[in-house]
Amino acid sequence: MNKTDGQISMPVIRRLPRYYRCLLTLEQNQTDKVSSKTLSELLGFTASQVRQDLNCFGGFGQQGCGYSVAVLKEKIEELLGIDKKKKVVIYGVGNLGRAIMCHFDFEKYGFEVSGLFDKNPELISTLLRGIEIRDDATVVDFIKENPVDVAFLCIPTLGAQSVVERLYSAGVRTFWNFSHFDIKANYPDCTVENVHLSESLMILSYLMTNKNTEE
Repeated sequence: MNKTDGQISMPVIRRLPRYYRCLLTLEQNQTDKVSSKTLSELLGFTASQVRQDLNCFGGFGQQGCGYSVAVLKEKIEELLGIDKKKKVVIYGVGNLGRAIMCHFDFEKYGFEVSGLFDKNPELISTLLRGIEIRDDATVVDFIKENPVDVAFLCIPTLGAQSVVERLYSAGVRTFWNFSHFDIKANYPDCTVENVHLSESLMILSYLMTNKNTEE
């Protein structure tokens, strides 16, 4: 199977989770084979787009036979790294961090939380899903003793720079970033996925406002 080498466009990469969710549903419905035409109808892509996307990573199907749902799902799991365990610390266990910890099933995507950190004294030493919330002042020592692969940054932009500095000094180079602090501009060697809920909400507002002019 071909691996990404920088030549695969991010739009293609960002479509893969949609393929994966679709394949999970097909598998749950006990579907063994699926054609590019069926995938295109389920996903809203063209059949040509589906074939082009999947061919980027080494063709998984046979002409006239379609794709094996199980094989294609396994290949996308491998490509996305879902099949590999990744250790996580969550920094910020307020409303957002708590919601993510309690209601988002990130374990099935290969992420395993090893530490929770917050500066709120009322939260420190309490348990969340069986994991102790620790004083944020101890995060560097904790990571040095318990190496992690990624930090989930669930804090406001104000103060995020100093937090990232500390996490970076502890060796963290990958972030799932809910703050608006531009980590990549300050630390270009980091891998960052920014999650801006406000931007998504503004896009929704645009779509609502312009729903009669979208065609």
